[in-house]
Amino acid sequence: MLEKSDELEILPITIQELKNEIMFNLSPKKAPGYDLITGKILKELPEKGLKKLLHIINASFRLHHVPLQWKVAEVIMIAKPGKPTHDKKSYRPISLLPIISKLFEKLLLKRLKPIIEERNLIPDHQFGFREQHSTIDQVHRITSVIEKCFEEKGICSAVFLNVSEAFDKVWHKGLQAKLQRDRPTQYYTILVSYLTERHFRVKHEDEYSQLRGIRAGVPQGSVLGPLLYLLYTRDLPKSTEAVTVTFADDTAILAVGSTIEEASTKLQESVNSISQWTKKWRIKLNETKSTHINFTYRKVSPIPIEINSRIIPYSYTAKYLGMTLDAKLRWKEHVKKKKEEINLKFKKMYWLIGRKSQLPVHNKMLLYEQVS
Repeated sequence: MLEKSDELEILPITIQELKNEIMFNLSPKKAPGYDLITGKILKELPEKGLKKLLHIINASFRLHHVPLQWKVAEVIMIAKPGKPTHDKKSYRPISLLPIISKLFEKLLLKRLKPIIEERNLIPDHQFGFREQHSTIDQVHRITSVIEKCFEEKGICSAVFLNVSEAFDKVWHKGLQAKLQRDRPTQYYTILVSYLTERHFRVKHEDEYSQLRGIRAGVPQGSVLGPLLYLLYTRDLPKSTEAVTVTFADDTAILAVGSTIEEASTKLQESVNSISQWTKKWRIKLNETKSTHINFTYRKVSPIPIEINSRIIPYSYTAKYLGMTLDAKLRWKEHVKKKKEEINLKFKKMYWLIGRKSQLPVHNKMLLYEQVS
């Protein structure tokens, strides 16, 4: 529980802050929510309208309350290419939130960020949704561990974990408990208001479903959703015997040893600790979509690594953040896959950039450079 001393008022937004956010950080091309208010409409608001909007947002900050109208998502179903249209699994739901809600979230996030940084609420191993923390940086951390292991003639045993519906299944009561533990009272209260009493409706052509309540997950397509997920998973257990690497829900565990037995034992202990933690916080690991790999130049027989008494599939390659890592870190498989992807793109674009195309050479070069 928070002590009474952990009080920190949410500072009101100035009219200039509001104008800057609308002018520079609000896209006029983003699809609106159910209220049909677009970014372009907000950009063209007169001074009087901006002051009214400022008053509403600051009232929300002052009362630590998010209006219900800002917590309604309109869901549209996008067909997956090449999938049968009669199967519901062939569609991807896209959540459209009110633009004013996103504006409110952006402004609240600006107030939250300094507190999060000051209190070190995001662990060092987490690189997701953070400024100056890229996927390349995180892959480099992994390869540095592996290369050092190679230099010391050791074996690096690793697991790349798959989390099922990570953002959609966040346990609200668990998240609220963690927010209460780490945040000043006013921020905790407004974040709970933001998270609770959320609803959605599905739109298909000109038809709408009834409103339904949302009881789990962080809001899809929101500004604060990714941050809430990072705060929810910030206490992921770390082992002194293994290296933990996370980018949002993409988690890798690496353990180094002089023998395959030593590395595998360390890795299994770390995986066991994480597995127990996920059960407590209702996070589901998908062991069949996770990957176990041993990075080594030696010929070794892999020792099975388990989650919930189920063996994680073993492979000689592992994909992480768009990079394909092979057991000897030679990048052959990664280069091969990238070449295949680029060749496929060129094949689809040949009618535009081929010899028979009448497109100017300059434009062909621009297209070529974008793809390559």
